[in-house]
Amino acid sequence: MALLNLIVLTILLGFLYKNANGAGKSFNQFYSPLWGLNHLTVNPQGTEVQLLIDQSSGAGFRSHLEYGSGLFRIRMKIPERRTGGVVTTFYLTSAPDNQDPGNHFELDYEFLGTNGTLQTNVYDNDGGHREQSFRLWFNPSQDFHAYEILWNRYQIVFYIDGIPIREFKKHTDRGVDYPWKPMHIEASIWNADWAGVVDWSQAPFIAHYKGFNFNACPAQINDVSHCNSLKYFWNKMWLKPKEKMRMRRYRKAFMSYDYCSNLATRKPECSWNN
Repeated sequence: MALLNLIVLTILLGFLYKNANGAGKSFNQFYSPLWGLNHLTVNPQGTEVQLLIDQSSGAGFRSHLEYGSGLFRIRMKIPERRTGGVVTTFYLTSAPDNQDPGNHFELDYEFLGTNGTLQTNVYDNDGGHREQSFRLWFNPSQDFHAYEILWNRYQIVFYIDGIPIREFKKHTDRGVDYPWKPMHIEASIWNADWAGVVDWSQAPFIAHYKGFNFNACPAQINDVSHCNSLKYFWNKMWLKPKEKMRMRRYRKAFMSYDYCSNLATRKPECSWNN
């Protein structure tokens, strides 16, 4: 009986670990609709989600759990119809659901309109304004591409299709904050005046998401310290010299805006990142 109980416990713990770390592909296992519920569609297999925006609403979803480190990814295809003003996103955030976020941690992928401009941003327990934008080397509305965020105790790295495009290093010893609050995953489609004017005659605009697997450490309430353990493979990841060279090439070729290049927006970490 003791052996049977041990086997059952092992299976149960394995199931819980799988669900916590997003090892499968089903949306419903790891995510929940957050807003605009009648503008969110999940296919019967749970392998693809469509977020729709029209003049009445956009939509969004979030992960069930909060995390303290990990390698987070999604496969995304932005709306095909041309317009400005529509923002299609995938990001991590410590902000409470549907509330004024105030100062918080956040790591963003944001498509500004549907012309292929991708903005990344980092909120470092403040109001953000660390935008770096890219004119991508492909059309993000024509096929799915992988967008990843590595967050560990050394650095945050943004990847597209496995190519690093941005690094935010840990420099707490120099007075730069670094995410220490639990964050969850969100994805959404919405409209913003600062991203352009929406051509509502082209609506609805539909974003597609799939590839819901990710690897992450579930956080305890307001405590992510246990998520720094080296038992997690992503905590042993860092950019190697060849990857840094590749990142520099892609940034030089495709980055269209960098807050570090503007004296009005430049922040202390600009001297040490990337």
